[in-house]
Amino acid sequence: MELSKRLQAVAGLVTAGYEMADIGTDHAYIPIYLIENGMVPSAVAMDINEGPLERAKEHVTECGLSGRIELRLSDGLAGLAPGEAKTAVIAGMGGGLVMKILKAHPDITGSLKECILQPQSEIAKVRAFLLEEGFLFIKEDMVFEDGKYYPMMKVQPSAGSTLRQKRETPPVWTETEIRYGKLLLQDRHPVLKQFLEREITLKSRIIRDLENLDSPHSKERRRELEKDLEYARKGMEFYAM
Repeated sequence: MELSKRLQAVAGLVTAGYEMADIGTDHAYIPIYLIENGMVPSAVAMDINEGPLERAKEHVTECGLSGRIELRLSDGLAGLAPGEAKTAVIAGMGGGLVMKILKAHPDITGSLKECILQPQSEIAKVRAFLLEEGFLFIKEDMVFEDGKYYPMMKVQPSAGSTLRQKRETPPVWTETEIRYGKLLLQDRHPVLKQFLEREITLKSRIIRDLENLDSPHSKERRRELEKDLEYARKGMEFYAM
């Protein structure tokens, strides 16, 4: 099984030897890849819709892995028992849905050793949510594929998570770190640098185009872009260290 660059990076965050659950599995590409490459012993592939689950079943059967990948119709983590998996992969869906899935069944989420998350939107909100809920950030990665940037993260529900009990003082990240990923910035990730350079170029160009427009909307838009530009430049400061 060959994966796209995005899915390859997601699969690469899974800890070897962990039983895993793939939430919103679609074609079951990630669990198939992980088992074929000896990275995980077994997997549960779950999806809320029957159509994707049927496609997943076809791929699992074709690869001869029916005995090692169990397919389940499930709304998020609902179909998983606490302790049944050590890793949960939640990739390729909106950030709002990722947060909803993690909050819906705190007993299941809290029983996991790690969560591999690749939200397609609201990335900063997801990071802020995870920090507030007491998740520990283990690793972040980012890839560029087909004209799009895909950040992803490995996080761990901690003993102080609000999914179990309220954490008194969640870790403090700056706004820049929440926007772009503290670990990505600390690692001076090359793909994030490329993203920030593009953001600075594009936003600077749009701001120049708005200079001669006096409508309230254009002025507000310019203020928003100038704020975004300021944070992108702060992010680039990590690469000058």
